[in-house]
Amino acid sequence: MDRDLAARAVPDPRSAPRRRDRHGRGFRRDLIPAHLPGHRSRRERFDDLVADSVATIAERFPRRLAHLQVMVEEVPPEDPAPWEDAPVVLGRALPATREHPPRVVLYRRPVATRCTGDEELEALVRQVVSEQIGSLLGMAAEDVDPEAWED
Repeated sequence: MDRDLAARAVPDPRSAPRRRDRHGRGFRRDLIPAHLPGHRSRRERFDDLVADSVATIAERFPRRLAHLQVMVEEVPPEDPAPWEDAPVVLGRALPATREHPPRVVLYRRPVATRCTGDEELEALVRQVVSEQIGSLLGMAAEDVDPEAWED
């Protein structure tokens, strides 16, 4: 009987909830709560910028851009296309084929490294998106998204 009282007084360490991880580094959770803006990663914020830019252009040309696919990749491939003479490519437009609809690819790292702030990044993303969509539509980039080129 005395053993039962002693067993109840001292909890078994295996049954108690763990307050720290195995190595004693503290709780494993997000440092910033999900409702704060700092919770999102740079990639997620960049993806949102691209989606917003494409959405504003798609409102102007809904029929012509109905099947457009927009992708974001980290860096361009090592072998640029023969017609690309720029040392670092910021984006690429791929016309429609039988297998694929028209596609626009933006490269996040080259675009982000050319900007110092969020406003500058947003402006450059809009300009690159309008250039690539303009090349697909056969239009000047300034005609695709005039607001992107205003100072």
